[in-house]
Amino acid sequence: MDRLLHLDRTLDELDPPRWAPPGSDATRLVRTVHGLRRIPLGALGPADLRTLVAQRVALPYVLPLAVRLLLEEPLLDASFYEGDLLLAAVDVPAAAWAPFPDLAARLRTVIAALPEAGVAGLPRDAAEPLARFVARGDGEGDRPRVGRRRPGPAREGSERSERPERPERPERNAPR
Repeated sequence: MDRLLHLDRTLDELDPPRWAPPGSDATRLVRTVHGLRRIPLGALGPADLRTLVAQRVALPYVLPLAVRLLLEEPLLDASFYEGDLLLAAVDVPAAAWAPFPDLAARLRTVIAALPEAGVAGLPRDAAEPLARFVARGDGEGDRPRVGRRRPGPAREGSERSERPERPERPERNAPR
């Protein structure tokens, strides 16, 4: 079944049972997710998809929509920062990708081709989940490199210098 054919239907229609209205003490996030389930799939924007993917709601329907956006703009700033939708998508359990091996493979290819500068601009430790996602389809034990340096024209007599190491950052919540 092609889940993209149902763009005029809502998650409440496609992913039963319909959810009951959130309680009066529900958080803003819970109310948002409940509301997004009542919007037709075709009307969901990047921020909506990021929220649903991050909360792992109706992934068989929202994951293909998210990937469709990511294939065109992998570092899309959906709502919080550049690459937030991508990081939400690669954080989804491997089982959720099982129905979509072709989409997962295409996304892996896009991630592997990301320029090093693009990955460096993502939040701290973002390269690790990207590399893990790419490795899922690799079948090899080697860790794939994410954020490849694009070779430029060689200048006569010049050597490409290695990127300087980043200084150690203190752990969050570590005693000072």
